[in-house]
Amino acid sequence: MWRDPQDTVIYVGKAKNLKNRLSSYFSGKKDIKTRLLISSAKSIEYITTANEYEAFLLENNLIKKYSPKYNINLKDGKSYPSLRITKEEFPRLFKTRNILHDGSTYFGPYPDATALDTFIETLYQIYPLRHCKKFVKKDSPCLYYHMGQCKAPCCGKISKESYNEFFGEISDLLKENSDETSKKLTAKMKEAAAALNFEKAARLRDGLRALMIMQNQNIVESFDAEDRDYIAHYREGELVSFTVLKIRNGKLLGRDNHRVTSLNEDDELISEFMNAYYTSKEEVPPKIFVPHEYGLEMVKRRLKEILEIEPNVIEVSQDMSQRDLAAMQMAQQNAKEDIIRRLRERGDLPALQELKDILGLKNLPIRIEGFDIAHIGGKFPVASLISFYNGNPDKKNYRYFRLKTTDGYIDDFQSMREATSRRYTRLLNEQSELPDLILIDGGIGQVNAVDQVLKSLNLDIPIAGLAKRDEEIWLPNAEKPVCLPKRSDALRLLQRVRDETHRFATSRNQRLRTKENVVSIFLEIPGIGEKRARTLTKHFTTLENMCSADESAVAELLHVRSDEATDILIHAKQLLEKRNERKEQQMQSLKSAGTTWQKAAEAQYIEDLAQEALMAAEKTPNYGE
Repeated sequence: MWRDPQDTVIYVGKAKNLKNRLSSYFSGKKDIKTRLLISSAKSIEYITTANEYEAFLLENNLIKKYSPKYNINLKDGKSYPSLRITKEEFPRLFKTRNILHDGSTYFGPYPDATALDTFIETLYQIYPLRHCKKFVKKDSPCLYYHMGQCKAPCCGKISKESYNEFFGEISDLLKENSDETSKKLTAKMKEAAAALNFEKAARLRDGLRALMIMQNQNIVESFDAEDRDYIAHYREGELVSFTVLKIRNGKLLGRDNHRVTSLNEDDELISEFMNAYYTSKEEVPPKIFVPHEYGLEMVKRRLKEILEIEPNVIEVSQDMSQRDLAAMQMAQQNAKEDIIRRLRERGDLPALQELKDILGLKNLPIRIEGFDIAHIGGKFPVASLISFYNGNPDKKNYRYFRLKTTDGYIDDFQSMREATSRRYTRLLNEQSELPDLILIDGGIGQVNAVDQVLKSLNLDIPIAGLAKRDEEIWLPNAEKPVCLPKRSDALRLLQRVRDETHRFATSRNQRLRTKENVVSIFLEIPGIGEKRARTLTKHFTTLENMCSADESAVAELLHVRSDEATDILIHAKQLLEKRNERKEQQMQSLKSAGTTWQKAAEAQYIEDLAQEALMAAEKTPNYGE
């Protein structure tokens, strides 16, 4: 929602990626309407929904509510269509935009009217439902009966109970209990395809696709016309944000965000907030949903005494249906988004100040750089470097290092030395800005290793290590760690930096492993390309099997001369020798590393077996499945 200086909503839109959508307004040449919109806007407010389907409905509701100046579509009186099942002795179903409170059952609304039409058409293909608009008893059935598309309830050809079983299945289907009906649709589609009736199979296929659209979660709009509030909160340290989703006449018409600062326990916050939020009788809906029971009796007494609301008029409830639970999750997600904005807006200065005082730093740690190591049994060792500026991630300054000195064996201390020496040697050579604090993911050993590197470079940069087990903070050459309260802003900031370093290192290590596993070892042999590598993999599976084969077998398989086959085998045996030497070095390094060498060696052996099994599996006919 774009707002002007008078806080009036002037435009409502939706986006899967908010950053990309907003960037599009400020790039390239724009029409006059877009230029006027940008010049008139002062602030932007956004609401996060669970899926695109809810975003469509919420966009429609907000445009109807605010009638924004720069919106063109959806400003008329029309609404999205719904599926209606009439309340009759023999019901029928159809698409409608008019909601009548006559006992009929409604599902939707559905932004994709075409998908709804396809879905209804598919239901008529599967279920023999009546097509006539008005039910009139007859002596002879109509053409739909003879075509097998209606059971002719008007002629007594089917009982009321049997006919209504169809609508029970349809209701279950639209209430996300759709396994049986989905199987029925799939079976009929396959049956039609087997009978070469491809037009019918295509219709059923489209019906299955439409079914997925029909079953999207929707807490934004319902047909019960009930007023209710959903209250949730999220906190980071002392910062707490409350979000209230306000459902009026069955529609979500917006949400309220309220920001507070509190050190109270979570279960005390809800009752305190409700006491402050509801100030008049008119503001209180019939139902309020909250995540905690604590203090609710006190809230009810207050509502009765001060606002004169009887206990049977308002219900503060935690007994939630699936819809209500989804609404609470949406409220909590929006509260979390607001906390992220608050941290970004204030720059997390309280955490930086607390960190400065606790660690005895000379300057405020505006720039924090974090390091972590990731590897699998010594393979693919990677060091991550992430940067936080003013308490928030500065992703343009993220780096990673493919480690060279510890490739093949485990030594986290040496890995830290290599990563930090490469980083800060370069910064010195380039005379670039140095960080105010270095955070190491690890304990005293890793911290001391980095301290040695900085001393050798004559750098005076504060260092701290955060150990995962007890969240202890280690300083260089310290005899005991610094322990902070769980609610400490400084600890929360260090945890954010540490978790980000771990995520970044692990993701890079996984990409390297994936790349290694999908590249055939045969491609390292000179003269072997993609096609020949696939042929060798299919026939020999492993490099060892190929090296034990005769040159005549290789020549025949690859359709090459005998001298060329001999060269290929020579290079393959050299590659195998290097591979075995590297494994032997890894085992020796693991033995000298300490008591864990045997487990690591076993893990390496299991990994090799798994790799060979994967390559063997590629030869099976159903490997793709």
